[in-house]
Amino acid sequence: MNKNHQPNTTDPTVYEIVNVRFADLPNTYSYNRNQLNLKNGDVVVAETDRGDGVGTVVIDAVETCCAAPLESLKRILRKASHKDIEREGERKDLERRAYQLCLTKASDLKLEMNLVTVQYFFDRSKAIFYFTADGRIDFRELVKSLAKLLNTRIEMRQIGVRDKARLVGGIGCCGRELCCQSFLQDFEPVSVRMAKDQNLPLNPSKISGVCGRLMCCLTFEHATYKKMSKALPKCGKKVRVGSERGKVTRQNPLDGTVTVELEGGKEVEVGPHEFKHDSGN
Repeated sequence: MNKNHQPNTTDPTVYEIVNVRFADLPNTYSYNRNQLNLKNGDVVVAETDRGDGVGTVVIDAVETCCAAPLESLKRILRKASHKDIEREGERKDLERRAYQLCLTKASDLKLEMNLVTVQYFFDRSKAIFYFTADGRIDFRELVKSLAKLLNTRIEMRQIGVRDKARLVGGIGCCGRELCCQSFLQDFEPVSVRMAKDQNLPLNPSKISGVCGRLMCCLTFEHATYKKMSKALPKCGKKVRVGSERGKVTRQNPLDGTVTVELEGGKEVEVGPHEFKHDSGN
């Protein structure tokens, strides 16, 4: 927990912070505990941009860390009642019905779009249909038809494959939940250069995520690799290892070593105190 918001049992004005996850929203969100006695796994009703929503406490309050000022956070209103949970189930049923209706109508209108998911606002005042497509789609007739059948406001939102992965979710090659769904708030630019800098194989199947794009985690340690690489001679640099000459063919930043190809063709891995720059070249 942020050091400015440590719980103080003697001061009733101090609230703790908990993280909450909603079934159809990516990531977890920090909330004002609002003096409620909560634990990991509790189902709660909380304020959201889409009205009051039903979510689950996913991290115990005393373990939660949040740098945002407490007064800026939305509040947890109460623990969810049976009625709240029933209404949430009804909302999910509406989403499934809307999804099937949209598939049928899009097929009737011969729209080349791939429907990803449907999300109703918690107060059911609006439904958002997320889809992917190769180009622009004229969905005006589709919106009119859905609005009439579902009796609510309709929004069609075209998304990319990264956003699709965030909404659908899944397990990455590391065996953990996708970063974009569990904790990443924004997508950062990812490049092949980042894989090269980290000595990773450039095989697309090795460095691509389930979305088919370069893995977001390539950005996590890139700055560290770049910083550590600066202390090592660049590839192609001529060096001496003992009495032999050679050139650097690979940096090993985490080990603090370089791989040197000697003039005879032999490769050796040496640390910073085992070689000297060859000033003669």
